[in-house]
Amino acid sequence: MLNNMFQGIFDTEMTTVIAVPDFLLCVGCALVIGLILAGAYMYETRYTKSFVATLAVLLAIVCVVIMMVNGNVGTGVAVAGAFSLVRFRSVPGSAKEIGAIFIAMGAGLVSGMGYLGYAVLYTVILSLVMALYVQIRAWEKNAGSEKTMVITIPEDLDYTEVFDDLLEAYTSRYELTEVKTTNMGSLFKLTYQLSLKDTSKEKEMIDHLRCRNGNLEIMVKNQETTTTSL
Repeated sequence: MLNNMFQGIFDTEMTTVIAVPDFLLCVGCALVIGLILAGAYMYETRYTKSFVATLAVLLAIVCVVIMMVNGNVGTGVAVAGAFSLVRFRSVPGSAKEIGAIFIAMGAGLVSGMGYLGYAVLYTVILSLVMALYVQIRAWEKNAGSEKTMVITIPEDLDYTEVFDDLLEAYTSRYELTEVKTTNMGSLFKLTYQLSLKDTSKEKEMIDHLRCRNGNLEIMVKNQETTTTSL
């Protein structure tokens, strides 16, 4: 009776039915691995509760899908097409979020194929690598020098080259990316993307810029990356 309950109505004599204990073992292992991966992702990282919960469950979902495909090429193609539709319904995330999703899907694939030992080993290795990369701060040294600057200037000031000499002195590179009128057209707002040569001289640069723009508003902030969560 129990065996018939878990058989598919379209199964044939050539179809291999997964035993219930094996199914539960794979799903349980996938859930544990998901918790390990979620914990590794949360390590010294800003995260949302919904994303971490989804990441922890994603492995089990992929694992079940792979077990149900069970060598059926046609079903596998259909599943791949269904999964591809999910991308168009999702919000773009950060590089780390996307990487964590790929790691989770990889672990789910391995678990669904029944290689539970390899799934655990794979997850432990990738989790340690993720934690190691968080600890390595070398590439963050220059991250603080990447700035977005918004300068307000009067309408009678020619903005094309008025700040070039100052920006060349204090930045290694700069680019005027946006010009916007404000205050009924009496003011302009200029947006620059720039990289400071020395972050300790940021105030000194702003003071010189204030002398050029008539002491109007100047805003400097870190360059924004993707902040939306999946």
